[in-house]
Amino acid sequence: MPPRRKTPTNPPDAPFPIKPRRALPHEFVLDAMAAVSPRTNPMFGCLAVYVGNKIVLILRDKPAPDADNGVWLCTTEEHHESLRREFPNMRSVQVFGKKVTGWQVLPVDAPDFEEAALRACELIAARDPRIGKVPKPRRGSGSGAKAQRGK
Repeated sequence: MPPRRKTPTNPPDAPFPIKPRRALPHEFVLDAMAAVSPRTNPMFGCLAVYVGNKIVLILRDKPAPDADNGVWLCTTEEHHESLRREFPNMRSVQVFGKKVTGWQVLPVDAPDFEEAALRACELIAARDPRIGKVPKPRRGSGSGAKAQRGK
């Protein structure tokens, strides 16, 4: 396991204060996925986790009370039933206001949270097709009608 990063402190002669980094939410998940070289990106105040070109998870740990804290699995509705057999406490995230979403959460307050999160990491490492999606390409800011008006 790689050593944990220390929070930098401000040397007395520093021209600018160093802002301490926020702790990584559910860091054990990234440790468990190290073999597949995950990369992360901040998203919605959470941490999105990518393997290859797919987004596979979001790690969320916001101040309590928050029912959607935990590990979000990126999947599709067609896979919910089979994934629920492996993760009985899995449910749709509530923050989107929809009854069913593609994002499913392994809630941090579930009794099997760590076990379930580590099992999800195993499935991702095995390239289980039920977890992960290739994100849609982002639209460029200089394209379309806006670029046409500038001519």
